Amino acid sequence: MILAILGAIITILILLNRLAEAGIDLGGLNPFLWNRRRRWRKQYEGDPIYKVSDPMEATALLMVGVAKAEGDMTKESKDKILSLFASKFGLGKKDAVALLISTTHIHGTGDELRRNVSKVLKPSIDHFSVSQAKSAISLVESIAEDSNAENTSELLEDIKRAFQYVFKKNEKQQWS
Repeated sequence: MILAILGAIITILILLNRLAEAGIDLGGLNPFLWNRRRRWRKQYEGDPIYKVSDPMEATALLMVGVAKAEGDMTKESKDKILSLFASKFGLGKKDAVALLISTTHIHGTGDELRRNVSKVLKPSIDHFSVSQAKSAISLVESIAEDSNAENTSELLEDIKRAFQYVFKKNEKQQWS
């Protein structure tokens, strides 16, 4: 009985070796390898707007989203955002411009942000303190002052609703 089992195991190993030499890879049948590849592909091919985890970058993304709620960003909105990046986040001019460029790129057309504010903020919402959440809302409101459009007000309400989770926390943290 033992010899039969050992013979079967050796036969299977020899057949797998022959298949590998012929170029047929059975490694794709490994469920652990398949799961790891699937997770990597999902992370690599996913939308970067759902991967912003830093509160400062998330706030910058919301500011750009509000500025572009009705279409392209105006020069006045852009200048106001850059000055707020410099004054509130403590960034230099070069870093403020880099943050604006990256958030504008991540924002894309803005459809994802308008539809799923809470889903976009999900990776970063736990990292916000109460003071940062209040500051983020005031920054977004200051950008929204320039526009009285319906899309902007709806987006602003969605942002406030998404930050309700943070207001339940009682920790204090600074931007820098």
